Amino acid sequence: MSSPPATAAASAAVCNKYCDARDPSLSPQDRAPVTAAVASRSIVLHFDDADAMGWASIDNGGPGDRVWLDRSMDGGRTWAGGSRLGDTAVPSGGRGWRTQMFNVDDWNTRGVGALRACGQPAGGAIACTAWARTTWNAAGRSTAAATSLMMSFDRSSKLFGGNGWWTSANALTAVIDNIRISGMGSYRYAIAEVYDKNINAQGGQFRNEYLDDTGWWGLAWIEAYDLTGDRRYLDTARADADHMYANWNNTCGGGVRWNSNGNYKNAITNELYLRLTSALHNRIPGDTTYLNRAKSEWNWFKNSGMINGDHLINDGLNDSCVNNGQPTWTYNQGVILGALTEFHRATGDSALLTTARQLADSSTVRLQTNGVLREPGEGDSCTGDGPSFKGAYVRGLGALNRQLSDHPYAPALTRWANSAYDHDRNALDQYGPHWSGGNGTSDYGCQQSVLDLLNAATN
Repeated sequence: MSSPPATAAASAAVCNKYCDARDPSLSPQDRAPVTAAVASRSIVLHFDDADAMGWASIDNGGPGDRVWLDRSMDGGRTWAGGSRLGDTAVPSGGRGWRTQMFNVDDWNTRGVGALRACGQPAGGAIACTAWARTTWNAAGRSTAAATSLMMSFDRSSKLFGGNGWWTSANALTAVIDNIRISGMGSYRYAIAEVYDKNINAQGGQFRNEYLDDTGWWGLAWIEAYDLTGDRRYLDTARADADHMYANWNNTCGGGVRWNSNGNYKNAITNELYLRLTSALHNRIPGDTTYLNRAKSEWNWFKNSGMINGDHLINDGLNDSCVNNGQPTWTYNQGVILGALTEFHRATGDSALLTTARQLADSSTVRLQTNGVLREPGEGDSCTGDGPSFKGAYVRGLGALNRQLSDHPYAPALTRWANSAYDHDRNALDQYGPHWSGGNGTSDYGCQQSVLDLLNAATN
């Protein structure tokens, strides 16, 4: 099959190592990850992984059949500006044809892309392959998941999913962890972009009336500081912790309230506060303030009643300051593990790891279904808050696992990661809500959670 003549692209040409509309005969390889069929025609997406370009072909057809590429910069959600790239027709006397090669990504604008091949028999219906991408920035399980997550990074708002707030803090944390673990720094730019764009949003310094939101951001900036050494991130984490401290009151004997407009005391807010204050102490030479706050937090939390008889943590306390019996969400079981690990580093108290291990032993067993972690009441959606919970859980479990010399939770993390990879992943390395497989959509909440899982399983 010879190369077709150049055709006008539907959008401005993208130039990376090479510019759009390159001859496929120049590709050093041909990998075909996805195909589609229509009216006996075979539509194939081809990749030149070495140069991060792709092309489409249609075969077993006839003259007038058309073939083209679509390119999306948001994981296949939209592609209006990258529609019908290389659109061309099978010439007279032919049975098949191919487009020229087009770039998957737009590195000049930090666009993380995907391609699909589409074809249309003469006068017939259109069929397209699934979306896929090259192995560029996706050579391993975790880096592929990180790249897929970055497809949800909004280049305008600098938040994931367009306007996700505390969930963006978790997504950024997962990306930072992946940089540290994998050594792939391609998305390091997102740290400063998120910070610079949103530093003055809401209450400023990533604070607002929801104190758990503030805690998530504070921990994200601890991670950013650890990776970059940039002091402004540590200063913001400190401002976040101080904001949380200002919302500590005597309702139920202590603790940080969930919302500055009420007095509800819940687990996640106080677990985040314990980890954040401990982390600040471990990074500020000569500190006593944050250490004392961490000690006060743990003394209150362990006696609050939120830890139930099964060594699981319910959502919070009712108006009578008694465990409210609400679901044992996975993130409540995981953040405390990372918090106790960080608090142990601050104090050297081995009893903290004993407690953490007791909690982890319970949750890794009681929150599994058929050997795989499952959120209580887990649904098929990847939007909203819940899809981020399992990621926060495995992040904390991974931190504890690294601290313990026998790494007791490595088998579970590996088993869950293998299950998700084998049963919950599409051709674009997008993951759904069920790590054991099943129905479900894909979006950045689920993607962040599985990136946390793959990070924890490989670290």
